[in-house]
Amino acid sequence: MPATAIAALPLSQQVFARAPQALVVVDPVADRLISANEAACRLLGDAAPALVERPFSHFLGATLPLWVCFTDEALSRSSAWSDDLVLLDLKRQPRHVEVQAQVLDEGRLLLTLVDRQKAEQRRARADLRRQHRRGQVGWERVEQVFERIERQNQLILGAAGEGIYGLDAEGRTTFVNPAAERILGWSSEDMVGHGAHQLFHHTQADGSHFPVQQCPIHASFSDGQVHRVDDEVFWHKNGEAIPVEYTSTPIFEMGRLVGAVVLFRDIRERKRAEQQLRDALAEVGSLKRRLELENQYLQEEIKAELNHREIVGESAAVAHLVRQIALVAPTDANVLISGESGTGKELIARAIHAGGTRSDRPLIRVNCAAIPRDLFESEFFGHVKGAFTGAVSDRPGRFELADGGTLFLDEVGEIPLELQSKLLRVLQDQQFERVGENRTREVDVRVIAATNRELREMVEAGAFREDLYFRLNVFPIVSVPLRERAEDVPLLARHFLVRACQKFNKPGVRLPPAQLEVLKRYPWPGNIRELENVIERQVIVAQGQRLAFDDLLAADTAVPFAPEGEGASVSGPLAEENEAPLLTEPELLRRQRASAVAALRACAGKVSGQGGAAELLGLKPTTLRSRLEAWRIDPRDYRAS
Repeated sequence: MPATAIAALPLSQQVFARAPQALVVVDPVADRLISANEAACRLLGDAAPALVERPFSHFLGATLPLWVCFTDEALSRSSAWSDDLVLLDLKRQPRHVEVQAQVLDEGRLLLTLVDRQKAEQRRARADLRRQHRRGQVGWERVEQVFERIERQNQLILGAAGEGIYGLDAEGRTTFVNPAAERILGWSSEDMVGHGAHQLFHHTQADGSHFPVQQCPIHASFSDGQVHRVDDEVFWHKNGEAIPVEYTSTPIFEMGRLVGAVVLFRDIRERKRAEQQLRDALAEVGSLKRRLELENQYLQEEIKAELNHREIVGESAAVAHLVRQIALVAPTDANVLISGESGTGKELIARAIHAGGTRSDRPLIRVNCAAIPRDLFESEFFGHVKGAFTGAVSDRPGRFELADGGTLFLDEVGEIPLELQSKLLRVLQDQQFERVGENRTREVDVRVIAATNRELREMVEAGAFREDLYFRLNVFPIVSVPLRERAEDVPLLARHFLVRACQKFNKPGVRLPPAQLEVLKRYPWPGNIRELENVIERQVIVAQGQRLAFDDLLAADTAVPFAPEGEGASVSGPLAEENEAPLLTEPELLRRQRASAVAALRACAGKVSGQGGAAELLGLKPTTLRSRLEAWRIDPRDYRAS
């Protein structure tokens, strides 16, 4: 308020306005600042009209609960006093005040505010004046006081666990505490009077030069601001980089910037702990992904609805197979299972795994025929993030998932020739590298391979490595086709019937003995898989409680040995449906055999490939091989002729 305006006020109001103490009138119930004198305006940082527009609680901040208690005391006792309250000025800076409260009319309070910091300064100056008046003895006492303060400061600096050093406005070190000497390896004599930046802050963590103009510590000398840095390095006297976090606080004297104080902390232990935590989290993530994949494979095994040790049959071939499994299962020898499609090669592999010492670990199956050629290596050995387009994260391969267990390579003959050498190395050394990674990993894996192809012929043709063939073929097992153990057909049919009835909820369906004879006479080119599919199909379409397969032999007579939609493209009358003679089943089989022999002679014993017997007959090579095996015909006997 202008002086002329104050002079026009009544005397009592002039006394209030010009009182040396800060005076304010507040209404605590309405939370209003009603009036403030000049001293209060200086304390709170604005003119009276701007102050009275604000709620009084605006100036209290986090100390509002203390003010509430204080005003309650004043209202109940008519007066109160406190020296532990805080007011916030308009810049939100705290002002520690001593407050005397007096109740006025209508529940209002007159508050007398004393800035404690300024009051203590006034008392200190008064003490100095008294000491000055008392003479030299007083000054000596003052010096003792300052010496005691200095000793206390030195004790505080010495006890601090963080490094502390001071700088003048030129960047020269003015003092160093023992913790800074211990962390940096430099003594106080080495540092005091020398440029701290040039001594131990001259280089970045990556080895690049750190110009002093870019140093946040020296920035405090120019901008007068506090600078905090969480991750930089100071350099030890022995040349070691020490990760630190620090705070640089400027020092002012009489309003002039004279230097800075730097407090820093060695964060090597924190860095190590953070790295260990990151490594542990990465390991946990890797184990989690591996367990998820293992769980996925285990779920697939459960859905397969097969008992690992369940091999149905009473024939001599099955008995021999069971003896072979019992011999090889307890060992870690690699096994090669060969046989036509649908003969149960995977069931044999599961039985070997279940009967061995690795049965508590997973059996990981890889269908080599279903893997794209350019993804074989990643599928087998895994890859790291960024190894190729689409590799968005690290992924373990099948060998890593099977560590400690068994890896079943189905259709092993489909593995590309260029990858076979890497597969051979894993089988020999039990070591591999992920795609895009230089780290060599070790595994302990037993390999069981299966194929419906003639690997020996592939070796001779250069399509399969001979050393890999011998490494896989440690213990060979032949999965006998179903037509060579026809006596097992009834057992298998009943077994599949029980499962189909449960699967399709059709209890009570039976297989008459006459129909079992029909099943035994059928050659089953699709083997056990075809038998299972036929049983399931008949259970689905059955109208009563009895299954009938009379149409099975009729279909076989119309298109013999063609389970996959192939036609028997032999020459002669069979090629013309309208002119086909009536043939008995034995006569039809004899003609097929004669046709196959004629094709072998024409092709010099070559079964597959361009110009082979299979191509001449319009059959798949696997189908022709299975028929030749059933007829006990060796293609090699026709090569010389």
